[in-house]
Amino acid sequence: MYVRSFQLSDYVPATELLGTVLSDDCYEQTMLAFGRQLSWDSDLVLVAVEQDDIVGMIIGTIDNNKGYYYRVAVLPEYQRQGFGQSLIQGLKQRFEQRNVSKILITADEHNEKVLPLYEKLGYVATDFFRSFQKLSIVAG
Repeated sequence: MYVRSFQLSDYVPATELLGTVLSDDCYEQTMLAFGRQLSWDSDLVLVAVEQDDIVGMIIGTIDNNKGYYYRVAVLPEYQRQGFGQSLIQGLKQRFEQRNVSKILITADEHNEKVLPLYEKLGYVATDFFRSFQKLSIVAG
């Protein structure tokens, strides 16, 4: 398993992954944010690869010098095997390289089930950014 930057050739498998993992409502919101983030800064979209297959991805953004984890998704058969942690840590490195002032986790209704993963990695409730705004509005 390794984590790398998103490449254009990853688009179809990445969107299929999101369609498999996310609810319909979450998928629609995420696809809008995903497209905008790719147009702004594709280096903040990472994929986890296992045997040449994309099995996970994370979408982040930077706004006002703050880094935001927006959405992390891992195929069900690869969950609880460290893929999500590796994606989060990989994006954290990107944020640190860019000297963001703070890293926050977008905590919307769709991310509630992965918040314990962030807590396991040392994030606390004050790191959770709860907003009804979508990434496409926050980072615009």
